[in-house]
Amino acid sequence: MAEEKATAQVEETTNATTQEAAQETPKQQDPQEFLENFNWEKYEQGIEKVDDTKLKEFEELVAENFVDTADEEVVEGTVVYLTDREAIIDINAKSEGVISLNEFRYNPDLKVGDKVEVLIDIREDKSGQLVLSHRKARTIMAWDRVNAAHDKEEIVSGFVKCRTKGGMIVDVFGIEAFLPGSQIDVKPIRDYDQYVNKTMEFKVVKINHEFKNVVVSHKALIEADIEEQKKEIISQLEKGQVLEGVVKNITSYGVFIDLGGVDGLVHITDLSWSRINHPNEVVELDQKLNVVILDFDENKSRIQLGLKQLEKHPWEALSDEIKVGDKVKGKVVVIADYGAFIEVVEGVEGLIHVSEMSWSTHLRSAQDFVKVGDEVEAVVLTLDREDRKMSLGIKQLTPDPWTDITTKYPVGSRHKGIVRNFTNFGVFVELEEGIDGLIYISDLSWTKKIKHPSEFTNVGDTLEVEVLELDVEGRKLSLGHKQTTENPWDKYESEFAVGTVHKAAITEIVDKGATIDFNEDITAFVPQRHLEKEDGKKLGKGDEAEFKIIEFNKDFKRVVASHTAIFREEEQRNVKAAAKRQAAAADEAKPTLGDANDALQALKDKMEADSKKK
Repeated sequence: MAEEKATAQVEETTNATTQEAAQETPKQQDPQEFLENFNWEKYEQGIEKVDDTKLKEFEELVAENFVDTADEEVVEGTVVYLTDREAIIDINAKSEGVISLNEFRYNPDLKVGDKVEVLIDIREDKSGQLVLSHRKARTIMAWDRVNAAHDKEEIVSGFVKCRTKGGMIVDVFGIEAFLPGSQIDVKPIRDYDQYVNKTMEFKVVKINHEFKNVVVSHKALIEADIEEQKKEIISQLEKGQVLEGVVKNITSYGVFIDLGGVDGLVHITDLSWSRINHPNEVVELDQKLNVVILDFDENKSRIQLGLKQLEKHPWEALSDEIKVGDKVKGKVVVIADYGAFIEVVEGVEGLIHVSEMSWSTHLRSAQDFVKVGDEVEAVVLTLDREDRKMSLGIKQLTPDPWTDITTKYPVGSRHKGIVRNFTNFGVFVELEEGIDGLIYISDLSWTKKIKHPSEFTNVGDTLEVEVLELDVEGRKLSLGHKQTTENPWDKYESEFAVGTVHKAAITEIVDKGATIDFNEDITAFVPQRHLEKEDGKKLGKGDEAEFKIIEFNKDFKRVVASHTAIFREEEQRNVKAAAKRQAAAADEAKPTLGDANDALQALKDKMEADSKKK
């Protein structure tokens, strides 16, 4: 209703003004001048009246010069004034509109006279001001522009608003597009913040219409130029050529060098003649340096570069005064299981094998002698300048302890040593640095049955030993521990002789019999058939009884006993005695030859008497 009333008032005022203008100005008045001279106050008071002809003329002027301020319509306006916070836009409406400069952040170069697209947001706010929106207008038009730019592969301008996870947010035509970090530049980006609040050119590379997502790339714009430069550079590459490049990226295995659009790799081993742990010890990012082309593939897509090759090899500069037998000093740069590498001079290394670190034949790890960074002195053992190899030794700095071994450790002498290592067959004992001896497992104890040396002793323990054998050429010592004590089996040989009887309890029942412990050293075996008691039952675990020794072997420490033999032997004695008595009685009952003759004579006499009677 207010809008209709205002229109009616405009019509009436226009009629009055038109009549006055017709009387005063016979010629057609300029529309702009007419609007400026129109008396709105008289019109509103009803003083001025306009005839129909002039009213029609006025309506035509309004239609020609004023836009319809309908909502949701995009129109073009002109920037007529700029303040610190706002832009005043003329859209040929009754009044000028106001837009916050925040909507023009993508265009920091906005100036008076620029044409901009706007949407009428509020036709008249509380203060009667026309409120416009540039952002909404851009959004309405944006998707058509973005799609067109994508289809035609056109370059678009965008304003980098802020950082986000994995990249940047860019305002393109009022749409927030995603710029991945990998698409900012052909070089790795370390500082994303340097691009914030900057206007840059982009290429629309992907549009997701379903989710209204847009992906842009700045890298794509410069790749074409780089590709041309790359082809030109590659065509001129030659092995041995020295080029200037910039360190583009540093990895644990090498350095990537930008040769002006073409990347090459300097492997860590080609950075320095000296051994290094990481490339950043030699170069840093964005550093300019000269490199030499070592090799490349057929397509020249993989270029191998070198830095150290620009300098003379350290071995060529090695002093001629160094020779075998000389003492040298150096720093431990690498430790391996088999030895340590010593840098004698920069770029020249020698190997100290672990066997050359100590006179001991019992080899240990190199870490037991040195650590990385140690300054050590060594003797040059071999020197091959052609193959650039050098072997060093530390033990040669001290006398060889085996030179007077026969004097220090004669066979039969007794000493104390430290247990250094175990094997399945024995124990290595160190008598002094460089002098190790082996105690076989059978020479550890006279009485104990040891399956592994760890059952008897521990690494680091001190043992008393006796030298059993000495091999000077083979640098071997055979030691014994049990020989330092008396062999108890010499005494047990008579104490537990075959036939002796001892009292003990059954310790354990096993498959083929049982075991009994006569003392802490003697464990005897009782076969199954020798467990039978006199009443026919068998002895069980814990039963105490007498046992007779039926076998004793000192060398193999084997003792066999029997309970059954005790009463069986008594039975055998009784049987033998009874048999003897029976034999004696039988002998007494046997007839003699004389007795037989007497019987025969008597029988003959009887037969003759019977014959006479007949």
